Amino acid sequence: KKSDPKIPTIVSFHDLNHCNPLCVTGPQQLPPLPRKPLKVCNNEFFHYILTYCFHPLDRPIDNQTCLSFSFFRYGILVDPIQVLSLFVKDPYSWPAACLVIVSNVFILAALYTERQLSKGSLSEQVGLLVHSVNLSIILCFPAVVVLLVPSISPVGGVFALGTYTILLLKLYSYKDVNRWCRELSSIKVKTLSRSNSCPSAPPVIGVDQIVCYPGNLTIRDLYYFVFAPTLCYELNFPRSPKIRMSFLLRRLLEMVRGWMVPIIQSSMKPLEVWTIHILKQVPNHLLWLMFFYWFFHSSLNFTAELLRFGDRQFYKDWWNAETVTYFWQNWNIPVHKWCLRHFYCPLLRKGFSKMVSQSAVFFLSAFFHEYLMSVPLRMFRLWAFMGMMSQLPLAWLVTRFLRGNYGNAAVWISLIIGQPIAVLMYVHDYYVLHNGQEIH
Repeated sequence: KKSDPKIPTIVSFHDLNHCNPLCVTGPQQLPPLPRKPLKVCNNEFFHYILTYCFHPLDRPIDNQTCLSFSFFRYGILVDPIQVLSLFVKDPYSWPAACLVIVSNVFILAALYTERQLSKGSLSEQVGLLVHSVNLSIILCFPAVVVLLVPSISPVGGVFALGTYTILLLKLYSYKDVNRWCRELSSIKVKTLSRSNSCPSAPPVIGVDQIVCYPGNLTIRDLYYFVFAPTLCYELNFPRSPKIRMSFLLRRLLEMVRGWMVPIIQSSMKPLEVWTIHILKQVPNHLLWLMFFYWFFHSSLNFTAELLRFGDRQFYKDWWNAETVTYFWQNWNIPVHKWCLRHFYCPLLRKGFSKMVSQSAVFFLSAFFHEYLMSVPLRMFRLWAFMGMMSQLPLAWLVTRFLRGNYGNAAVWISLIIGQPIAVLMYVHDYYVLHNGQEIH
């Protein structure tokens, strides 16, 4: 059934594969990005990581046996009631958590601005200015608080700044998508009837009621996006039919199992003590693999299952990468999609070359890596920034001179050697800064 050309239908965007979402010739609808909902990357590689890195024994064991072993040996070592009581009694002893709570002000400011823009109360220029100010405050405000409040620990600083960085990327996407909706509306028709459903819209997997602009400008819609494990906003996300409790419990047990407890308990000690203790016992690269599995596989899938979020492609087979470019495109899919949709493709549409656009993406990534390291540690050494920028010549060298297994070996060598060196440089400088002596 053909849609009425006089009624605009704005449901979703597929500009992740097509760089220009505004190249609309005629009244056709933009189809949603094709996905395979409930797709979870679960393979032998990460089963090996789980059994080898997380389990204290030398033999490979399945997840259930490993979880049972941790429970019967250590018991329940995290007391949430005790943690909550500490927070309630003295909320200012948790300044990082209070800083995260304040972020709701900026979320509501973005929603209010978009509502005014949809009504025509604000011009596009004024709306862009308000959004720019809001996003600039999101970037600068937590950094200033972390630098000026000495009670915020480096761990709390990383948590707060990481939360604000994710919020910054999400609200930027929220701003862009709603602006695209208004631009498409002005192309198709001058006035848009306010409705919450679009019968002529193409179906979206798991969505019973299709939402059209400006019916998406609600608190519920925005907060669902804030908590959803994605950085790219859409009016209609694919949804799973129901919450699978068995899957949810498996991901939860992976997140809170016994191997996390020593790190949680040791975090009460000074940073230089427990960091050096961990680095001596476990290779730095294995820590990175453990964090990757915990965050991208367990935590994001747990959140997606809880919210019935259908798009579960959080990473691809980056361990098979034969080029540095392939690794950066596949190890963190949410960030890669955001960079492609809201940064790389807009630069191409403005006439910049691919090389300049790729360099700009790496520069942006290098800035945020340094932002998340230097500000919580309250020292600026640029190790993370230089490490990310060095990926550009490394990517050219690997692509130009290495192929197949040799390229894959080069990628793994850069991961095993490059990243630990940068981390150890920060640990060394932090220890020297606070203790006035070299680490032996």
